[in-house]
Amino acid sequence: MRYLVRARVKPGKEPALLKAIECGTLGAGSIAGGEYLRNMCDARLFDDGTARWVEVCYCNTPLEEERLYWEEYFDLVRIQDAHARKNCRDENGSESWACSDCDCTERLEATLADQAPPFLPFLKTSVAADQPPTRATHGEVNL
Repeated sequence: MRYLVRARVKPGKEPALLKAIECGTLGAGSIAGGEYLRNMCDARLFDDGTARWVEVCYCNTPLEEERLYWEEYFDLVRIQDAHARKNCRDENGSESWACSDCDCTERLEATLADQAPPFLPFLKTSVAADQPPTRATHGEVNL
């Protein structure tokens, strides 16, 4: 299943989050592996200060396994189904593990990309400025 995650970086956790991303250690030890790094590369920063990304999760409870890793750096504001469960082949039982090869993550991320700029450049700017990542404070960042 795909989830739309809305989260705010916990105050003071920006440098540690950036280091974990740059060193490739974000989510180390998790069954989700490189999904965490992919999520941060594709995350978007919205005007309300939340980073949003599409998460693939096979847990019975949304982000059950991932929550521990995310909550080290983020306050999770909202986790919601990214699309109707009846349309998810894995969730509706028509194809087990369908999320692994489904293109809906790409389509959902394209929708987010049309709505907000990438999160990671703002995180980098915020660490350099010793301030939380916000679009209002740092303006648009050229990639």
